[in-house]
Amino acid sequence: MHYDLIIIGAGSAGLPAAMYASRYKISNLVIGELPGGALATSHQVENWPGVLSASGKDIMDTFAKHAETSGSTILQDRVATITGSRGDFTVTTQGGKVFTSHFVLLATGNKYRHLGVPGEDRLIGSGVSYCATCDGNFFKGKTVGMVGGGDAAITEALYLADLCAHVHVLVRGDRLRAEDIWVEQIQKRTNVTLHFQKKVAEIRGEWNVEDVLFEDGESLRLDGIFVAIGSDPDTKL
Repeated sequence: MHYDLIIIGAGSAGLPAAMYASRYKISNLVIGELPGGALATSHQVENWPGVLSASGKDIMDTFAKHAETSGSTILQDRVATITGSRGDFTVTTQGGKVFTSHFVLLATGNKYRHLGVPGEDRLIGSGVSYCATCDGNFFKGKTVGMVGGGDAAITEALYLADLCAHVHVLVRGDRLRAEDIWVEQIQKRTNVTLHFQKKVAEIRGEWNVEDVLFEDGESLRLDGIFVAIGSDPDTKL
């Protein structure tokens, strides 16, 4: 099937781009592996103008509905190949679908930063996670760590505090960098412990996360560890 424009990425960049394209009568297809993008995994958003408080998924569902109502088509799939050149592109998805378009717009968002320490990559999915709203339910009643001191880390730690027996927030600096409103909330939680000047050196465990080793030689027993230390543009495609 042919479109004027194919947008790769169904997040907070791709969906508005689709909406505007439709308003200009540019036929368009949005292809995204994660509906709503990374923002859809945020359990609570309170800094979106006009919305006092809502989940990231609710906000992004509205983005998608707005794009579709404007005339855009959204496909949940992953792009496998792009061939051709300006004015004549062919886009093939991993699901085996083939589309052509005059133009391709990349709106692929960000990817989570990793700590880059021993044990991290090996234990991804076995106690190491980068998304509390995605994986938090697996740790109900357990003890977990959250690496990071910014808004993302603290808001996710608040989410985990509602599920887990205890949450250890591991901050490599000497203070939290999150907005004051989040700092105030996390400090009120009785099942959250803040650790400052703690840099993770290794994540240990044979089959699942068992503990973390810090650069100062101390260790902390954990059932799981979440990492929220920022993201980088996902331009790998």
